[in-house]
Amino acid sequence: MKDDNKTHKIHSINAALDTPMRPDAFDLTDEEKIVKIEGYFRGIMETLGLDLTDDSLQNTPRRVAKMYVKEIFSGLNPKNKPAVTLFENKYGYNQMLLEKNISVYSQCEHHFVPIIGKAHVAYIANGKVIGLSKIHRLVKYYAKRPQVQERLTKQVAEALKSTLGIEDVAVAIDARHMCVECRGVEDVTSSTITSALSGQFLNEATRSEFLRYINMA
Repeated sequence: MKDDNKTHKIHSINAALDTPMRPDAFDLTDEEKIVKIEGYFRGIMETLGLDLTDDSLQNTPRRVAKMYVKEIFSGLNPKNKPAVTLFENKYGYNQMLLEKNISVYSQCEHHFVPIIGKAHVAYIANGKVIGLSKIHRLVKYYAKRPQVQERLTKQVAEALKSTLGIEDVAVAIDARHMCVECRGVEDVTSSTITSALSGQFLNEATRSEFLRYINMA
């Protein structure tokens, strides 16, 4: 019974990390989605009272639709997940590898305005190492969708753990949220920090080393 409860708990956690998607999310092609979103956004602009016959505005619905599907929300589609290259750890490197200050551009799923910040991703190599650019690409893939920062942090960490087959992974994200800066409380001085630590990074010395390297300790 205990094993069944543990398995159920793991499945529940993994499901919570998934971006909420409908089963028919990919029934339409990208072009079909662009056409539909273009129509919807045209309606929004017209409702706001904008004159879509103006040459500055007339192509905006199409531009926004293409941007949503092909760029800022492209991470919703699993076919865009980057292929990850792994290499044998021939050098026997068994210390921390940290890729810091990775640019994060995402969208708040509550208000659809930008989240802008930096990600710091570290792992302790075992049998394999990952190409450095692939760490950037994983961050970019999970960021390019409507997000909450907590989920984004965990998604990157779990993807790296699964790819490398290890537990010794740390991810920290420091980001500004435009839903805080340009609406609501309109606070332009704050940022949000989230982290996901596992394996050896739960040890005090390793955690402190990681935080020191990213200037958070």
